[in-house]
Amino acid sequence: MTAPRWAARLARAASGLVVVGTVGAVVGAAGIVAAPTTEPVPATLVEVAPARTTLVCPGPLQQPEATGVGGFDTTPVAPVFRVRGLSVPGAAGDAAPASLTLLGEGSAAADLAGQAARTALVADATAPVLLQGDAQDGSPAWLAGATSALVTAGDLRGLAAAGCQAPGSDLWLVGGSTEISSSAFLVIENPGATPADVAVELWGPAGQIDLAGSARYLVAPGARRVVVLSGVAAEQRRLVARLSTTGGAVSAYLQDSRRRGFTAAGTDLVVPGAAPATRQVVAGVLVEESSVDDADQPVLRLLAPGGDGATARLTLLGEDGPVPLPGADEVPLTGGAVTDVPLGGLAAGAYTVVVDADVPLVAAAMLTRSGAPSELDPTPTLERAWAAATAPVAGGLVATPVGAGSTVLIARAPQQGDPAQAGSGEVVLRYYGPRGEVLGEQAVQVAEGRTARIPLAEHGEVAGVEVVASDGDPVWAFAVVAEVVQPDGVRVAVLGPAPEAPGPKQVSVRRGSALGLG
Repeated sequence: MTAPRWAARLARAASGLVVVGTVGAVVGAAGIVAAPTTEPVPATLVEVAPARTTLVCPGPLQQPEATGVGGFDTTPVAPVFRVRGLSVPGAAGDAAPASLTLLGEGSAAADLAGQAARTALVADATAPVLLQGDAQDGSPAWLAGATSALVTAGDLRGLAAAGCQAPGSDLWLVGGSTEISSSAFLVIENPGATPADVAVELWGPAGQIDLAGSARYLVAPGARRVVVLSGVAAEQRRLVARLSTTGGAVSAYLQDSRRRGFTAAGTDLVVPGAAPATRQVVAGVLVEESSVDDADQPVLRLLAPGGDGATARLTLLGEDGPVPLPGADEVPLTGGAVTDVPLGGLAAGAYTVVVDADVPLVAAAMLTRSGAPSELDPTPTLERAWAAATAPVAGGLVATPVGAGSTVLIARAPQQGDPAQAGSGEVVLRYYGPRGEVLGEQAVQVAEGRTARIPLAEHGEVAGVEVVASDGDPVWAFAVVAEVVQPDGVRVAVLGPAPEAPGPKQVSVRRGSALGLG
């Protein structure tokens, strides 16, 4: 090797030794200088004002495709669609101003006004409706709303009604079917200002379903997305859906309708219920008398979404106390399989169903009403309604559908222990009229292990019911059963209490000690 090459290599090696030595000197010097000590900075609790309360009310019914020779009109009579909003006095003492706004539009369709409370109606809306109210004097708006669509003829015949829901990021819908005689539309609504990425999971009688189409849906701000479930999960006799989101909270419901041949067999809206838990409580189970072999008997739908099987123990709290369900007190569940438990054989009356298991599960009940044949169709009609499971509460507020006769069903159902030994208690029911006036108050004593039934007809037209527990314990389960009497039968729907808006929060704030933050 020539001398110049040796000289260049020696020069590079020497410069490398200089760099290494310099780095070592710096590191060594840093070890000599003591690190600064910092005293713990105490945290300060800061009150955060409650945010605006927003509830999403389901929009108009989704129309099925025309069927039959010549494109037979499946909805010969237009649905009577109404949305009612209700704002009642909260902790601040006055009902908060609120409005009903079409999803995706900025201007209000109706401002709530009234006397003791505030109410408003929107008729024949063309989109889902937002019920919104601002906090007042540091207290969140206390709101409830109800959507109702009454259809008197055609495939969608029935009363499809539901309470307005708070947006969420993990929603469970228990109900529906994609059999050849059924239709199931999953409607996802995004009331927020950011897009929502929604993952959809479905379970059926044989377990979790591999979807034929996409399992993720992007819902733009102020928009809704409709998924025809028969296209992604065909021929599923029983359904449970889960929606989980990233990027924003959404509201969702499932429009479930069924036919028997050319005869309508009911339409209703399946709304989100309680998340999986080892105890589920289903209120609002107001049933007709039926036998164990009736084809149209009410059912209880259950799913343990995990891989483990379980045994579900059922307790039915009737008007006269606990009622046994022969052959169904304990129900074996296969993990991941949707099971329907027949409730036939019960005497006509009001019930609260309590389900206990060793693993988390979800639940809902389907009520039925037998109709009458018509001059053109000898097959009797059928009406169905879904009642979602809800967590026990200390009270709540329910808005009632327009034009329906309503009944409150309420029971004590603690989170733990024997529900039949829940003890007695008292609640106060406050009734609001269509102009926001207080129609009256009623103290109701609920006996141990029983479901109390309180008809609202004697109070006139009731726009909403507020339930207040005298003891303040979150052990109460209640719902409103709405019925509309028609010549060919009774239309029915079940509405649960509106979610209570969270009050002011406290956040912990601590002064930073990092460089540049003081």
